[in-house]
Amino acid sequence: MAADQLELLTPDEMGQADRLTIEAGTAGIVLMEAAGRAVADQVGRMLAAGECRIVILCGPGNNGGDGFVAARVLREAGLDVTVGLLGDREKLSGDARLAAEAWTGRLMSAALVKLDEADLVVDALFGAGLSRDLDGRARAVVERLNAWRSAHGRKVVAVDVPSGIDGATGAVRGVAVEADASVTFFRLKPGHLLLPGRTLCGEVVLAQIGIAPQVLATVKPAAYVNQPALWRAVLPVLQATGHKYTRGHAIAFSGAPHRTGAARLSARAALRAGAGLVTLLSPRASLAVNAAHLTAVMLAPCDNVQECREILADPRINAMVLGPAMGVTSLTRDLVLTALTAAGRRAIVLDADALTVFASEPDILFAAIAAHDGPVVLTPHEGEFARLFDVGGSKLERARFAARQSSAVVLLKGADTVAAHPDGRAAIACDLPPTLATAGSGDVLAGLICGLLAQEMAPFDATCAAVWLHGAAARTVGQGLIAEDLPEAMPAVWDALGRL
Repeated sequence: MAADQLELLTPDEMGQADRLTIEAGTAGIVLMEAAGRAVADQVGRMLAAGECRIVILCGPGNNGGDGFVAARVLREAGLDVTVGLLGDREKLSGDARLAAEAWTGRLMSAALVKLDEADLVVDALFGAGLSRDLDGRARAVVERLNAWRSAHGRKVVAVDVPSGIDGATGAVRGVAVEADASVTFFRLKPGHLLLPGRTLCGEVVLAQIGIAPQVLATVKPAAYVNQPALWRAVLPVLQATGHKYTRGHAIAFSGAPHRTGAARLSARAALRAGAGLVTLLSPRASLAVNAAHLTAVMLAPCDNVQECREILADPRINAMVLGPAMGVTSLTRDLVLTALTAAGRRAIVLDADALTVFASEPDILFAAIAAHDGPVVLTPHEGEFARLFDVGGSKLERARFAARQSSAVVLLKGADTVAAHPDGRAAIACDLPPTLATAGSGDVLAGLICGLLAQEMAPFDATCAAVWLHGAAARTVGQGLIAEDLPEAMPAVWDALGRL
């Protein structure tokens, strides 16, 4: 994806971009012609040798209009095209009506089209702005299309998003088309990245159709695709005059002797992220087991809040990560509150047990975060999130709500990980590999964030960057990944990032 195309537009924002372009003098039918041609181009790329029979299912709105344009272009290219219309041609209006009037080929009811005779089907029924669940004839057409694709192994190209996907949330509205590719326009929508929509879109192709990027200054989108272009310019840069303390001193907190591995993963990840020093604070009972596994990461005893305060008196410590396997105990609760109240402007990452321990009293945690002078990042998975926040909606909406309520950057993890800032900015991951679903992976991610924060990267940028680096490390390792592999893959990830 191009570095200048990272904005995500909701259907309403996309509608605004369309209107601004039309008001500036570009006719709507011109945009529709460009969209339809982009769809036709994608169909051409996906047809195998000898395939020529195309069915285009058109809906009653502008999505259907794009389909009519694609049908005309493909027919002019010599392909055998049939259009199946959901609804009455006479009821089409605006640009969709103009596009339909220009179609002189086969046209019949979508319910009567013989899909078995098609080599490829274009789904132009409903776009990203679908506001209701599909039912009746629309649902029947979608279900028949999915059954045909499954039975025959043929391809489906969706216009904008697969019909039935909510472009703002990625939710399935009753039923949704299963596409092999989706051709969208100007900018991606959140529904292309959020689950379950992402799994139904197939390859997402972004086409430019004549909407000027300048309209974004008026639209003011606040959601982005999490790619290096979003944060690369503010990554820490090593300086020839630097030393270990200029790169930051991070600390992590270990748990009991039988639960020490998670904190070591976080600590090593912070070091691999670039922190100059990392110290693991360990209960004395865990010192021996930790010492047996640590080399570059330093070790310090810490059994209680008072010892924690004494350690935090060192002004060179500027970032910390708490939570991985610390235990859901009163001590963990007290250490978190101590870090938030005694840590000055230090950056703090709270993960795992540091979140769960406040399940019955989240307001106490949120108040402490609000009073803290430095940045705070919360990194819950869905279970931990539900223990702290009582909110519904899409993953993007929930993460934004949580960031506002907690006064922290919130990273809501998963295959469609969302990072949200209290000011409304958000970024959605688009390419995290499933190999990350392994024990300890989240502990590494928390450590990567901490390591970037130690180098004084802004919290939202550090969180977004860490998510991408985490995924890149997993792709570098591949199948068979275990959490210990992730920090060790970081040198190769840094090297590859420098060559992008």
